[in-house]
Amino acid sequence: MTFAILALIVAVALCGPLLSWPNALRIPVVVGELVAGVLVGTTGTRWLNPQEPMFTFLANLGFAMVMFVAGSHVPVRDRALRDGALSALGRLALIVVLSIGLAFVVAGMFKTGHVGLYAVLFASSSAAVILPIANSLGLSGPGMLKMLPQVAIADAACIVALPLVMNPSQAGPAALGALAVIACGVVVLLLLWQADKRGWLKKIQDKSEQRSFALELRISLLAIVLLAALAQQMKVSIMLAGFCLGLAVSAVGEPRRLAGQLFGLTEGVFGPIFFVWLGASLNLRELGSHPSMILLGVVLAVGALIAHGAVTLLRQQFSYALMASAQLGVPVAAATLGNQLGVLQPGEDAALLLGALLTIMVSTIAGRVAAGRAASAMPSGGVPPTKM
Repeated sequence: MTFAILALIVAVALCGPLLSWPNALRIPVVVGELVAGVLVGTTGTRWLNPQEPMFTFLANLGFAMVMFVAGSHVPVRDRALRDGALSALGRLALIVVLSIGLAFVVAGMFKTGHVGLYAVLFASSSAAVILPIANSLGLSGPGMLKMLPQVAIADAACIVALPLVMNPSQAGPAALGALAVIACGVVVLLLLWQADKRGWLKKIQDKSEQRSFALELRISLLAIVLLAALAQQMKVSIMLAGFCLGLAVSAVGEPRRLAGQLFGLTEGVFGPIFFVWLGASLNLRELGSHPSMILLGVVLAVGALIAHGAVTLLRQQFSYALMASAQLGVPVAAATLGNQLGVLQPGEDAALLLGALLTIMVSTIAGRVAAGRAASAMPSGGVPPTKM
């Protein structure tokens, strides 16, 4: 990779903020970055090569950091969130049952035989997409607190389940790898908890601020890279590593200074690189050669919307139910792993990603509807009734 290519990546990533600039549209930044990547990548002008090793490496680091920030934004310490975990499991049980049934129907329609894969896709949620959408729209309150545990549990569970259904012959090693990453995340949580209890974290933070060491950021980056290295070695998605570490930090309490540093580094540098790379890696040209895969992508999106939308039967607001259907990491990992294993039909990887993009679009619209309703319900003083 050259500085010229890096400059092009940074430049096209500016499409995210530019598209989000108009207050009337409120388009999430990640959508603009994805679209920009599509235009200059494999589908469009091909100015960017997503197979370039350094580009791929930086994108993977960005993916881990995006998932770390997403995990750290889950208010684990909030009692309302913990209290909502049980009801979230009930909603997820309904989603899983519907997802399995829909997967049998879709796999039979297109004769792919990928029942397990489609079931995981339908049930999955993407915290890396949903939380930025919620933050950009200023969403908070009971609706978000009710949705957050559902998204967090679904995201983590589907990340673990994906390699098991994609390559059943290696289900044992994949499960052990996921357990190893999760166990390391628990160890990090225990270490952070002890350091906080003994006052070590406060001493490190004070000294770092006094001497401008940026120790919190350095240590966090080291932990992210080490856990990502373990995930890579164990052949587990690095998104699980980032998300588990983020949850551990959130459980102890993320310092505001560290939150600001991570926000700048992730949202300003590595996050945009990842989303541009993801857009550039989409080969939507294949859909033209295999028209049935276009229909499959649409059906996959509709299936996810049906599975998640059905939880309105359990008294979840319809807009938040549709928001929770947004997919990203799981379809990307499925397309990547499927190509590596050679188990996908021609154009099926593009169909998976097309379905994901459609769910992101619907999630964005649903988020805007939820934000509009929240604004109309806001007291005359302009303060939301409940903050996350």
